Amino acid sequence: MKKYLSKIIFALIVAAFTVCCAINAPVTDAVGSLWSLLPPIVAIGLALITKEVYSSLFLGIVTGGVIFAISESKGFTGVFNTIVQDGLVANLSDPYNVGILIFLVNLGIIVVLMNKAGGSRAYGEWAATHIKSRVGASLSTFLLGILIFVDDYFNCLTVGSVMRPVTDKHKISRSKLAYLIDATAAPICIIAPISSWAAAVSGTVEGVNGIKLFISTIPYNLYALLTLVMVLFISITGLDFGLMKKHEENALNGDLFTTRNTAYAADEAPTHTKGKVIDLLLPVLILIALCVTGMIYTGGFFSGKSFITAFSECDASYGLALGSLGALIVIILYFLCRRVLSFTNCMDSISAGFKQMVPAILILTFAWTLKTMTNNLDAGTFVSGIVEEAAAIEVLLPLILFVVAIGLSFATGTSWGTFGILIPIVTSVFSAELENVTNAGNIPTMVIICMSACLAGAVCGDHCSPISDTTIMASTGAQCDHVNHVSTQLPYAILVASFSAVGYLLAGFVQNIFVVLGLPILLMILFFAFRIILNKKKS
Repeated sequence: MKKYLSKIIFALIVAAFTVCCAINAPVTDAVGSLWSLLPPIVAIGLALITKEVYSSLFLGIVTGGVIFAISESKGFTGVFNTIVQDGLVANLSDPYNVGILIFLVNLGIIVVLMNKAGGSRAYGEWAATHIKSRVGASLSTFLLGILIFVDDYFNCLTVGSVMRPVTDKHKISRSKLAYLIDATAAPICIIAPISSWAAAVSGTVEGVNGIKLFISTIPYNLYALLTLVMVLFISITGLDFGLMKKHEENALNGDLFTTRNTAYAADEAPTHTKGKVIDLLLPVLILIALCVTGMIYTGGFFSGKSFITAFSECDASYGLALGSLGALIVIILYFLCRRVLSFTNCMDSISAGFKQMVPAILILTFAWTLKTMTNNLDAGTFVSGIVEEAAAIEVLLPLILFVVAIGLSFATGTSWGTFGILIPIVTSVFSAELENVTNAGNIPTMVIICMSACLAGAVCGDHCSPISDTTIMASTGAQCDHVNHVSTQLPYAILVASFSAVGYLLAGFVQNIFVVLGLPILLMILFFAFRIILNKKKS
């Protein structure tokens, strides 16, 4: 009975939610109603319970297709048209998505090349002599994540590729590595003025200097800042809890995965046994340099625009695809000139690299399609209606926006889509205050706090969601089972979100950064101090 208890509870929750949907609106009027949230709830719930992500995402897609077809009176064939034509085919032909897939495949090939050339092995041996503890390995991962702040996808895959040999050597579980990667991806990008995320946010508010507004939100972006404090604390103290503690204990006993690792094959054995550290570092530097160049190229840097302007107007997907393809060509030529790999070895790496990325491509495709189902059902309109009704309680607005942003981002798997929906609502609520703000003028503090709450909640929901692109990329970078990553990360993300919520509750009454940020940090330190004392008493 215990084996099926969680599934029975989930079935009851879905049944209760379906009844609530029916009360809210008949299924024939599902668009823009509570029904729009049912597909992601089905997908996410099944993934966490069954630990099987592919079928869970697909069932969520089918649920969305059926509801949309009924709502639009499209009949039985409309279900298949919605799922296949409007969903799978449209997402796999979308230029932005294709650019991300090209980047993924190119990076997979580059990783295989570095492994075959012996660069990863040499770096692992070098790191073993210079990084001598688990604390050092965790902090090195954290610092590298901070340094690669230009884009979250790029961050996840690059940090994972470089740090896997190091964390494996020091018996850090793949789930912990995935968390360290994820915690320094979106949370870093959302507080980095030069990043693809800054570009996305700065374009959402008209009539105000977008970059200036983005920089103003950084001190109040509680979830991002507290996540970094959390990562530093657990890296230094080694204090883990929840499922992560079990995964870390298993890793210390030699099991890095805890559950069977069927998604990712073992790394390619080195073809060249005399590979050097430079055979990993130089390809990574080439990749970083050319990807940044590709991004500013798409923003018009070589047409006379400034670096900051080009970065803020770049097409991240196209830029990463261009940069990674150029890097792949240069890296192959480098290995051929170094004579560590033959031409045949390099060509064999293309298919091997593609195979390594198949799990990520499949999960991403299903996640994108599920988002399409949610968009078809117009979840944004439903959520924005709730926020507009709550806007009358201004002192609670930062907290309300934070919580709503978490829910919307978690359900849809997109932080960009979330703040794209909520920030215009904030500007409409504070339209009178923003009327007299010019590019040089000061933006009211309450507006900044509410904007920050939207951004922080969007990142938090994105951080927790199994269907988030960034979460999927973090699993891919760590070569960790995706459901393992989500289930071990959730307690950490929920804890940080709880302390952040306290800060946003205070922010409605006391608009002082030292109080709003200081008290949550103090509470977090007290929580960990209590955990350390409790652990000592148990031992």
